[in-house]
Amino acid sequence: MIPLPLARIAEITSGALAGMADPRAVVRGPVVIDSRAAEPGSLFVAIKGDRADGHDFAAQAVAAGAVAVLAERPVEAPAVIVDDVLAALAALATAACAELPDCTVIGVTGSSGKTSTKDLLARLTARVGPTIAPAGSFNNEIGHPLTVLRADETTRCLVLELSAKNVGHIAYLARIAPPKIGVVLNVGTAHLGFFGSRETIAQAKGELVEALPADGVAVLNADDPLVAAMAGRTRARVTWYGRAESADVRAEDVTVDERGRASFTLRTPSGSAPVGLRLYGEHAVENALAAAAAAYELGLPVAVIAQELSEAEPRSRWRMEVTDRADGVTVINDAYNANPDSMRAAFRALDALAGPRRRFAVVASLAELGEHSDALNEGVGRMAGEAGLAGLVVVGQDAEPILAGARTAVEEAASGAPPGPRPRPATRVVHAADTAEAAALLEGMLAPGDVVLVKGSRAAGLERVAHALVGGDGQ
Repeated sequence: MIPLPLARIAEITSGALAGMADPRAVVRGPVVIDSRAAEPGSLFVAIKGDRADGHDFAAQAVAAGAVAVLAERPVEAPAVIVDDVLAALAALATAACAELPDCTVIGVTGSSGKTSTKDLLARLTARVGPTIAPAGSFNNEIGHPLTVLRADETTRCLVLELSAKNVGHIAYLARIAPPKIGVVLNVGTAHLGFFGSRETIAQAKGELVEALPADGVAVLNADDPLVAAMAGRTRARVTWYGRAESADVRAEDVTVDERGRASFTLRTPSGSAPVGLRLYGEHAVENALAAAAAAYELGLPVAVIAQELSEAEPRSRWRMEVTDRADGVTVINDAYNANPDSMRAAFRALDALAGPRRRFAVVASLAELGEHSDALNEGVGRMAGEAGLAGLVVVGQDAEPILAGARTAVEEAASGAPPGPRPRPATRVVHAADTAEAAALLEGMLAPGDVVLVKGSRAAGLERVAHALVGGDGQ
């Protein structure tokens, strides 16, 4: 972060120095919420969570080198005492970002694909200059300002992922670091329980383009009608990406290889170049196009964009990680999170990667769907039951809707319902109480050469199944 004396931090956050804090002591970063990450020059932010209270670890943070603690009550350490730690953290990030006039802020939002797109875009912007981007999915009221505070005078691009669980959240995050470029990927059903409808989700996602200045750029998905409608909500210039011929930055001649990796011609207003993605799943094309469109607006040549996209490997864990075991079993770990749209994309990727091989899936109930939960989870079950699986393992105590949907689909297929695009084998559908049982059940089903997809909501912890299958510890 940019160096700030404690007196300035207290002024920015409307806080008061306590615990013999030296007003001239300078915080140079990082700003951390885990006392174990504290180091000389850092600022420890004491957040009270469900399982731990950061105030209890203030002394450890300062012992590790933290200059002071941002806290809501006195602690056994030098501190800046504020009324609301999260509000103070946001204020500090806002002030720090305002001191970075040479930094271009790029915001990315959407119902799915945010992290993968952010990772691709961060790779591309590194060709422009020093870039800061969040690790994993630091995209909420805590992770967002912490990422902003990692930037300093050398930073040229700040690539931020913005998430929302209600209307107004993205607008709040955008005020912390006002974006110059805003990328909107799609409007799906993630967090439907909080929003109630896709139209309300679109209202929330569109707050990103509303935050853009008149000389900014809105990068919008031409293939998603709810995203396309956001063009009327921004003062900024709009650039379109997608597969439609009308898109400014588009993919042509898309093909998918035997490993489920897409290749295409990247077409831009100033030329084209071939792209061969190393990322798995055809849905990665849309993420790559969104990143390419934003990079194009930054002035990168199409040849450079295509080269970087073609060389990009997954950066964030548990997102379409593909591992081949010694016995030929392939494990697809896409367990970081899930919603109905990303689940559909994952099954398409499984179909492409598996080809004629037997395929299996491990899934769990999708979260944050509200009153739509049972119906949408039953739909996921039907999707799995129609996916040509040899076996489906559904994990957790709330698995009944998925199990019901899958069994219905399997029964319909067995009773002579119209077949899908290819003959489907009978699917063995089983329930596992937890991830350990799921891994054990799978090992009893798998044979050399099989393919397994592991996909579920973050709360389900299905990455432990994937790691057990490949011999890891799941951490």
